[in-house]
Amino acid sequence: MRRSIPGEATVVVKIGSSSLTRGLPGLDRAALRSVVGHVVALRERGHPVVLVTSAAVAAGLPALGARGRPTDVPGLQAAAAVGQSRLMQAYTEAFDAHDVTVGQVLLTRNVLADRDQYLHARGAFERLLALGVVPIVNENDTVAIEELRLGDNDRLAAMVGHLVGAGLLLLLTDTTGLLSGDPRTDEGVTLLTAVEHTDSVLDELVRGGPGPLGSGGVSTKIAAARMAAWSGIPTVIAPADAPDVATLAITAGEIGTWIEPRPQRLPARKLWIAFGQPSEGRIVVDAGARTALTRSGSSLLPVGITSVDGSFRAGAAAEVAGPDDHLVAKGVVRFDAEELRRRAGHRSEHGEVAIHRDDMIVLTP
Repeated sequence: MRRSIPGEATVVVKIGSSSLTRGLPGLDRAALRSVVGHVVALRERGHPVVLVTSAAVAAGLPALGARGRPTDVPGLQAAAAVGQSRLMQAYTEAFDAHDVTVGQVLLTRNVLADRDQYLHARGAFERLLALGVVPIVNENDTVAIEELRLGDNDRLAAMVGHLVGAGLLLLLTDTTGLLSGDPRTDEGVTLLTAVEHTDSVLDELVRGGPGPLGSGGVSTKIAAARMAAWSGIPTVIAPADAPDVATLAITAGEIGTWIEPRPQRLPARKLWIAFGQPSEGRIVVDAGARTALTRSGSSLLPVGITSVDGSFRAGAAAEVAGPDDHLVAKGVVRFDAEELRRRAGHRSEHGEVAIHRDDMIVLTP
């Protein structure tokens, strides 16, 4: 299942706070230099690299004289504001030693949710990579409240992978990779060396709770890998402190856990609908409509809708669920919520559709 990543394919590397602090109240500079070494090794093999990093809050704590991580949002924002510049300074100095130029890219969910801003962000990444710059990405924790939760940078890394058309998503963690269970309670756990993104073992790990896998836990890393899988991007979850971890990851070496993606990438617009645009409502359909969506690739007609939740506008994204409330699809609606409620269950006189198939991604087999 493992395979080498083609030469010149972009690699997105994500590193979490726990791997950059190693229990210290601030940054562990040796750990940061090690990550920089991994990035440089990829570049020496011809791979453009985007680095998604956490630890802005951690980097700001010593300067503020804080004894521990703040628990309130303003405290987290203040630490991030102070720490982000220090984090970038540390990266700049470490990359300067290798004559590599870096650039800071701060993203928020709002940027990724707006189609025009999404495309502008993609253009910025393309230009930075063309110039030989390593973009260093973080969420703008100073102003983004919802993003201030551990593990979000795993999903952010997957979104960046979509933006740049990456050939590999490398999630660097504190453990050897995905384990078959929780080593804190089960001594017989083993490393999952390679799995399909649809494998039920991943669902079992998610249901098992956060687990010990880095600050974001197992769930966010599996979610990120599955997001990447939809655009044909394989994911490797591997230990940050392993020698040559990046080189092994791109050369099909036995390191960490390989998560196999879908065989084909989805079109860029459908990827944006699926993962860049947040859902503003939920539409429940009957069994017939569910079959038409999943087996026939049909558009969603108002006649198949049984209920509409939310107060979205026309042009918003909404989830589509079956009669059992399981997620079926996500798409851009052509009517606002009130109009869609009036039309639900009725045949259209002029053939109007609620969600056209070109504006929808089916998320279940």
